[in-house]
Parts: sequence; C-alpha cells; structure tokens
Amino acid sequence: MTKWLFIAVGSALGGVARYGLQGWVQRWSDDPFPVGTLVVNVAGCFLIGLLNAALTGPFLVREEYRLALTVGLLGGFTTFSAFGWETLALANDAQWARAILNVCLSIGFGLSAAWLGYRLAVRWFGV
Repeated sequence: MTKWLFIAVGSALGGVARYGLQGWVQRWSDDPFPVGTLVVNVAGCFLIGLLNAALTGPFLVREEYRLALTVGLLGGFTTFSAFGWETLALANDAQWARAILNVCLSIGFGLSAAWLGYRLAVRWFGV
C-alpha cells in the first residue's frame, strides 16, 4: 500500500511540475511551436535515465522511493520519459528490432489516435 501512496503523491507533484515548467517555457519562448512540451519530454527522458541508473546502482534506495520518483513523479511529469527509458532498455539488451518497433508503433499509433479522437470530436460535437 505504501508504494501506491508514494506513486500517487509523486504523480501529483509531477503533474504540477509539468504544468508549471511547460507553461513557463512556452511563455518565455513566445513561439507557437510546442517548445514547452518538448523541454518537459526531453527533461523527463534525461531524468528517468539518470535516476534509474543511479537508484539501482551506486545509490540503492528502497523500492517505494524509486517508484515514487520514476513511476510517480516522472510519470506525472511526462509519460514520454517511460517511453524513452523502455526503448533504451530494449536497445541496451540488443533488441534493436523491438526498440525500433516500439518507436514506430508508439509514434504512429499515438498520432493516429490523436487524429481519430479529433475527427470524432469534430463529427460528434461540431468542434
């Protein structure tokens, strides 16, 4: 039960951090390109790589703390970090075809699902 609570708290903090950083960067850039989201996604990928390596190697911590930071905080910050880490893990295990497949399917299906959701909303709600 403790793991779930730690993950929930981390998720809440990650969501708030994402909202704050993404908005601040977007306002600072004054550009219609979603640079705020890009910064959040890249930062999340960097942090999940750093934390997973550090917290399972030189800095061993209890599992619930590691999960609170990686699944909770970074999961709430950006699920793109999980995508980045899982793809890297496949590549590190020399599962190149699976890593490439994960990238292609995640991006392809993700964009297709966003398009389909948008088109359905336009049809159903006249958006």
